[in-house]
Amino acid sequence: MINIIEIKARSTQHTTIREILKTNQAKYQGTDHQIDTYFNTTQGRLKLREGKIESNLIQYHRENKEGPKHSTVSLYKSTPNSSLKQTLSNALGVLTVVDKSREIYFIDNVKFHIDIVKDLGTFIEIEAIDEEGLRDNATLLKQCEQYMELFAIAESDLVKVSYSDLLLAKG
Repeated sequence: MINIIEIKARSTQHTTIREILKTNQAKYQGTDHQIDTYFNTTQGRLKLREGKIESNLIQYHRENKEGPKHSTVSLYKSTPNSSLKQTLSNALGVLTVVDKSREIYFIDNVKFHIDIVKDLGTFIEIEAIDEEGLRDNATLLKQCEQYMELFAIAESDLVKVSYSDLLLAKG
């Protein structure tokens, strides 16, 4: 189980954020075109992410609330173009599909996403991640808040729900 404190915010400051990341020696992982297929579930969320950099079946629990959020995540590395998507679609039904272009960066255990999401716009995500049980939630929260401040993310730009929720709300 992976422990994460994260934020998502609307952002039109991608150029500035890239410069800040570069100045802070962030490791650029690349830009990934990702298709996230969300499936109907009774608990948490289940999505299949299909991309060239990241391809995973992701099950997670996260509160929908303002500001930094805690989530617990389970990952299963999937093989692109496998029958997994069809199997899950048949068994659970598809809730919605999120299509995005994502730039991925890391500074130590903190992951940054600069996203352009089809039908929704532009966003920044910050994820302070603990995969080994070495950091408590207070430490992860402090890391997340540090980068929110560095990027000058306003409280009014924070998004409390997932991209899937935003798309579903649009109809």
